[in-house]
Amino acid sequence: MQTYQFDDCNIRWNKLGDFEHLLYSILDIDEGNKIIDVLFKFAANQQIVLHRHKVHNNTFVIQGEHRLYETNGRLKEVRPVGSYTRSPASDDPHREGGGDQDVVVFFSIRGSDGVLYEVLDDDQNLIATLSFEDFMGLFQAQKMILDTPK
Repeated sequence: MQTYQFDDCNIRWNKLGDFEHLLYSILDIDEGNKIIDVLFKFAANQQIVLHRHKVHNNTFVIQGEHRLYETNGRLKEVRPVGSYTRSPASDDPHREGGGDQDVVVFFSIRGSDGVLYEVLDDDQNLIATLSFEDFMGLFQAQKMILDTPK
């Protein structure tokens, strides 16, 4: 079977604050149904910040290998390219990252206008949250950048 390489050169990737090894591109936000569709890119062989998913997330791995890690950094799960996963909200913190290449994952974040993610330090203390409103602001800023002539 022939394999294909995903070409993301036409995607405008954005950095999310000071978070390392993580880029995003918001595709759409359905305000009425509280659904955010976003691409996340996690760096190869790296782990992003410890966090919790406070709402349901559906994911589809577009490129690479989506890796999930325990709080202590131990590999918990590997999702190969083409994997679709339904993940309910959870109080269990974890980290995510890419395998031997950057991973691109489509996330459909669902069902709340409140806190979507809790960001934790290494001692599992809450240091930040990402809400529906935060994503709305990021989406508006992203659209402004895209609408700006080069």
